[in-house]
Amino acid sequence: MSDLFRKCLIAGAVAVIGSLLGSAAESDALAISSNIQARHVPYGAILDPVYAAPNLDDLTGYTRCGDSALWTGTYLAAEAFRYKVTGSQDALANAKNAFAGIKGLADVTGYNLLARCMIPLDSPYAPNTTGEQQSNGIYTNSSAGWYWIGNTSRDEYSGVFFGLAVAYDMIDDSNLKSEISALVTRLLDYLRGHGWTVFNPDGSLSTTFIIRADQQLSFLQVGRHVNPNHYSTSYDVDKIFWSAEILAPIGVDVLSNDSYFKFNLDYMNLYNLIRLESSSFKDIYEQAYSVLRNHTDDQKNAHFNMIDLALNGPDASRDTDTASMLSDWLQRPRRDIYMDLRNVFPSCNSPDEACNPVPVPRRPTTDFLWQRNPYQLDGGGGGIVEGAGIDYILPYWMARYYNLDGIEAPAFVVSGASFDSAVAEQSVVNFYGAALAGNETAQPPSLPNTLGGISVQVQDSAGATRMAPISFTSLSQVTFQIPAGTATGQATITILNGDGSTAASGAANVNTVAPGLFTAYGNGAGAAAGIVTQTASDGTMSSSPSWQCTAGTCTTVPIPLSGDNTTTLTLPGTGIRNRSSIDNVSVTINGQNVPVLSAGPQDSDGGLDQVVVSLPQSLAGTGETNLQLTVDGQAANVVRVDIQ
Repeated sequence: MSDLFRKCLIAGAVAVIGSLLGSAAESDALAISSNIQARHVPYGAILDPVYAAPNLDDLTGYTRCGDSALWTGTYLAAEAFRYKVTGSQDALANAKNAFAGIKGLADVTGYNLLARCMIPLDSPYAPNTTGEQQSNGIYTNSSAGWYWIGNTSRDEYSGVFFGLAVAYDMIDDSNLKSEISALVTRLLDYLRGHGWTVFNPDGSLSTTFIIRADQQLSFLQVGRHVNPNHYSTSYDVDKIFWSAEILAPIGVDVLSNDSYFKFNLDYMNLYNLIRLESSSFKDIYEQAYSVLRNHTDDQKNAHFNMIDLALNGPDASRDTDTASMLSDWLQRPRRDIYMDLRNVFPSCNSPDEACNPVPVPRRPTTDFLWQRNPYQLDGGGGGIVEGAGIDYILPYWMARYYNLDGIEAPAFVVSGASFDSAVAEQSVVNFYGAALAGNETAQPPSLPNTLGGISVQVQDSAGATRMAPISFTSLSQVTFQIPAGTATGQATITILNGDGSTAASGAANVNTVAPGLFTAYGNGAGAAAGIVTQTASDGTMSSSPSWQCTAGTCTTVPIPLSGDNTTTLTLPGTGIRNRSSIDNVSVTINGQNVPVLSAGPQDSDGGLDQVVVSLPQSLAGTGETNLQLTVDGQAANVVRVDIQ
């Protein structure tokens, strides 16, 4: 069982709950990535969940299927930048899953056409999700078990090529690079083989790139980059004939702010076209970019600003503004509540447009903020659709990669289980920062004081200094145990390099107890990472997890309560062992108290505790519900279990 506990502790530990600081911070970006994995990739590609009411988390379906390819591509780019900055294995796994989602959108059509979206035939949400896409065409791959949405637009291809190119450069994984090259080749050969025109299965026209030389050349640029033997000659020839044509469509785009999303596509495509060009043709591409930039540079757009930083280098005024906008984004509602600002800000040109860009926190809710008109005064929905947050994590991780002034990796310490700021003596904690150490893992019970080239020093509130046992290190995270004997109160945590110099430091609030339970996602939320043990009347015992994870989605596994079996649930945690007495440990499931059989350290220790409870027959049929642990009056994070 301890191996499963450690899997939850290490593999998911980089997913952090909401912001611990007031400005744009890594914790916010990690929390959003964790939430995307929990709620927005049910079938591999990005979808936005629909809930029963604005104040409820009861899932009723998925929406925004029509742009699933576009946002999966941008999400892939975000996780790729994150991986390059942090070396996080979590980011690598998320990026690989996003790539698999994109590949699925090309596989499902059967002939290398990119689908907008795909959803399983047996999904209970399929009727509503596909029903929203009737106008785009609903197609079926019966042998594979999928519906897929056609009428694919240039938006979808632009987002996918953007993400694939970024991932190819940011992730040094030979297998993934090879897979990206193969997928780009499939998609690009389809487009070129059909005269840069996309057709639906019935032969009807979906979209065409014929009038967009900029997009054709951008895609070929990516193809040349990832598969030079196949595309270098084609790109070199086509740029001679088509490079002068890229100014015209950009010039048309900037005539108005109508269909504002066009600027998002322009920025993504010109990003790859320019950054990957080393010949004199780059001057022509940059002329087109200047036309675009001159129109949008005062429109308060963090995403566009980050691409400008990537292409043109630092600019103090722009970069300060970008850091401020990222902080402001965190004040926005995550669900699509309707906003009407027509009586709040002065309007110009039309009653629905402000005279100046609306402040970021006040802009109407949408799927990706930076592709919407910043002057828009009303919009949104019923408050039941949750946005993925890619419009934060993409510019944030680009800011980290391109060293935007004002965006730093703050150092902070949280419980390794609950991700709360309170920790306890001998509990497992995570320290987050930047450029901390190499990737190393140690297994309890004998944890070293040096791992990955670093050590951890803990100075407690009494001034005593001790070295901490370490179980995991990476560029952005160190997992360790608060040393035995550490006094309660504020402690200073210092990460020391091998030469004794300080790599990072932070503070921790040490309590006597700080109960936390590990979850399947490793972020303190969702399905409990428990072990169910059932004992039959003849004494036969069997054990199984109370959770499962498939394709990046972790869910509860139903726990049957029937017959003569006795059923117990073992909950891995930390910060529990210093309890005053077993009588002061309580667990409720669906609000009902259940017997607590034990609460203390695991045999393997290393800071890992466990609570064992008996599941009474009275809980049978409860379904998925909340489990709450309380130790000496201190509540742990709420986790989920499913009782049959």
